[in-house]
Amino acid sequence: MEVLSYMRLFVEVARMKNFRRAAEALEMPSSTLSRQIAQLEKTIGLRLLHRSTRKVELTEAGEVYFKRCQSIVEEAQIAHESLLDVAERPTGTLRVSMPVDLATDYLAPILADFSRAYPLIAFEFDLTPRRIDLQSEPFDLAIRMGPPPTAPSTLVARRIAVLQRFLYAAPAYLKKAPPLKHASDLSQHVLCIGKGATKPGGVFRFFDRDDKVVEVVSTTRFVMNSVGLSRALAKQGIGIAALDTELARDDVAAGRLIHVLPEWGLKPIEVHAITDTRFLPARTRLFIDFVKARLS
Repeated sequence: MEVLSYMRLFVEVARMKNFRRAAEALEMPSSTLSRQIAQLEKTIGLRLLHRSTRKVELTEAGEVYFKRCQSIVEEAQIAHESLLDVAERPTGTLRVSMPVDLATDYLAPILADFSRAYPLIAFEFDLTPRRIDLQSEPFDLAIRMGPPPTAPSTLVARRIAVLQRFLYAAPAYLKKAPPLKHASDLSQHVLCIGKGATKPGGVFRFFDRDDKVVEVVSTTRFVMNSVGLSRALAKQGIGIAALDTELARDDVAAGRLIHVLPEWGLKPIEVHAITDTRFLPARTRLFIDFVKARLS
């Protein structure tokens, strides 16, 4: 058990490449962590880390030891948490990075239900679109919209939802806008659609139910990376937004938005849960399964 404890400490330092951040993740003083790693090196008889005031790097021996220890520590953690799983009492802190729009517009009620189902799990949510480093930052997983990442090769992406995107506009906008009979007519309209939907030159691609494609050139004044802002602008009568059916449901029911060109929409967008390992603690695995079941 003492050897496994040393391994766990070393793996955290090797992942973070920083004693302070590793100590914070392990919830122990940096000085204690440093002494424990020094004791490990003394016991092994090899230097595992190059230390400097700015960063920590693995020695050649440290690289070899890290590769072997990482899977051992993960397996031990899974074995330990499986006992909690049997008792239906998963614990610990779940750290998740996700985009703010996805969190507030889709996940908020799911998160509330999950927290009630597993009252011993604590949560830390980082609402950001930036690409985090799951190996060096203290996150259990990231939830991202779009295609799965291709690098680094160690990342594992699990698809948890596919969001359909159809076109919606406010009644006030449609009263003053040009006629809208076909997707090609969208070139005459204001599009409040995220910049990820455009090709160079302001070209939007719209798909019908048979995957027929119409490309529309638009000089829209509004380019954004927020679905929430796109929906808000559409409700203000500024233009046409592309929204998931569930996200637009309440506004349609209340008459604030109208589903236009129902046969046409943007390409569906995938949502993935991304981890840096296939070996997941109980709380992470349960969370991914819970969110996937609800979103689907």
